[in-house]
Amino acid sequence: MEITKSEFVISAPTYTQCPKDTKPEYAFIGRSNVGKSSLINMLCQHKGLAKTSATPGKTMLINHFIINNDWYLVDLPGYGYAKRSKVAQKKLEQMISQYILQREQLTNVFVLIDVRHDQQQIDREFVDWLGESNIPFAIIFTKADKLGSVKAKQNAAAWMNKLKDRWEELPPYFITSSEKRLGRDEVLEYIESINKSL
Repeated sequence: MEITKSEFVISAPTYTQCPKDTKPEYAFIGRSNVGKSSLINMLCQHKGLAKTSATPGKTMLINHFIINNDWYLVDLPGYGYAKRSKVAQKKLEQMISQYILQREQLTNVFVLIDVRHDQQQIDREFVDWLGESNIPFAIIFTKADKLGSVKAKQNAAAWMNKLKDRWEELPPYFITSSEKRLGRDEVLEYIESINKSL
């Protein structure tokens, strides 16, 4: 798939205010500072599409971008940002879970994981929750350039292997680097294959 057009459509505070059409939606989510905006910009080859920020926890709304007038890329707020107040955190979690569980157009969730770190409880709980909720998803490991390809592959395999304690079938995963544009074709081909099957 080649992305020839990508543009921002709307920032919505609740899933009910998201676009009203029926195009498939692919949501990207991860812990704060996992490199989500950089990945979205790399996939779309559009440097300023998603706003990258040095401050984690900046995305507070459901951001829709229309791609090739064909499908939506959805940038969801990061989870687990410690500096938010308990009330704000709860509100955000509610918004995310309502979107994921109730948005009919949601086709797939991409969970972003920093490949440099061991499996964190918050990521594991989120992935298990998606599985228990029967939400189709894939894992995208980010920042592979910070490790080198051999170590990145080893870390990703080890992370996935830990899922086997509860998972019979593992979700698909991709190893990416926004800096090196690594994994771009694989992620876009995956989206294209799902679009064709709809």
